[in-house]
Amino acid sequence: MNNINKTNSVGIVKTEYFTFAENQKLKLVSGKELGPVTIAYETYGKLNSEKSNAILILHALSGSAHAAGYHSPEDKNAGWWDGYIGPGKAFDTDKYFIISSNVIGGCTGSTGPSSINPQTGEPYALSFPLVTVQDMVEAQRHLIDYLEIEKLLAVAGGSMGGMQALSWAIQYPKRVNSVIALATSFLVSAQGIAFNEVGRQAIMTDPNWNKGNYYGKKNPSVGLALARMIGHITYLSETHMHEKFGRNYQASDHDAFSFDAEYMVGSYLRYQGIKFVDRFDANSYLYITRALDLFDMRKHKDESLFEVFENTQSNFLIASFSSDWLYPSAMSKDIVKALRADGKNVTYIDIESDKGHDSFLLENKTLENSIANFLKSEFNKVNE
Repeated sequence: MNNINKTNSVGIVKTEYFTFAENQKLKLVSGKELGPVTIAYETYGKLNSEKSNAILILHALSGSAHAAGYHSPEDKNAGWWDGYIGPGKAFDTDKYFIISSNVIGGCTGSTGPSSINPQTGEPYALSFPLVTVQDMVEAQRHLIDYLEIEKLLAVAGGSMGGMQALSWAIQYPKRVNSVIALATSFLVSAQGIAFNEVGRQAIMTDPNWNKGNYYGKKNPSVGLALARMIGHITYLSETHMHEKFGRNYQASDHDAFSFDAEYMVGSYLRYQGIKFVDRFDANSYLYITRALDLFDMRKHKDESLFEVFENTQSNFLIASFSSDWLYPSAMSKDIVKALRADGKNVTYIDIESDKGHDSFLLENKTLENSIANFLKSEFNKVNE
């Protein structure tokens, strides 16, 4: 049976586009301005008459607005969080109106370095200004205004999506009823910055990168694929990699004493790299990883997390995963500790999983039930 016909799918969906800042530019954290700005987004479910059931879904580094469903009957690839969004799922589209948008700086419909600069008629490339997670949230706020939603029932996301969700609560405390932040942190560690830097160097040392001016020419495919391979390693756990690949070779007739002998794990990483090149822009990878590097919810290093969350008005669901070494559980616990010290309503779960950082994207009944129950409680509070 075609997946589109399954009763728990949102079915065929269409990506929409909203453009703003055509006259008054979007002012960025850096002090620079950007405009016009287009945001790609999708919606699932229906907005109720009270407009009290809207949930904004926020994606991680390589995500897009396409979080659930299919773009055509022939489409074999469901949205990136399809297992969690749909009728009867954690984000139940029979109850909630789900909005998923692509971040600025991205390359799947929202304004980014591959977009045309209206002043030159050419792609921005490196003339595109650096953006931050806070800038991404500010752009999303314009989208929510356009949809005429005064207050979101929830903002939710994992990894960089979790960073955006937490930033929403800080930047717009009166407009967020609740936050679901998964496998995330209040900053990116030195180790995380290091992996991002190696990935960027892989791209920028590709001869085809041409200082970002490769549009209409050969893409820096080798560098981008290598960057993805490096990044993908951080998304998995050692246990999961060993169970999935071990030290097995790709071919049974291999000659171990030859560079042609290919381990299964190496073949898998190369496949991930090649697949990534087909759907992502190299410059967007540079910009988004730099936004991650810059992310620190504290205004200065001496500011405490207690001060960071002091003015938030949301209820929180924070989830971490035991095998996540990119954003380990200790980072989530620091957030939880600060929220509780501030007297905020926070639910925290540290989920046993051997799947690593990507656990929030995979089927996990504990996580699914936690999200579903949390949202049910929050919706009942709002509508009681």
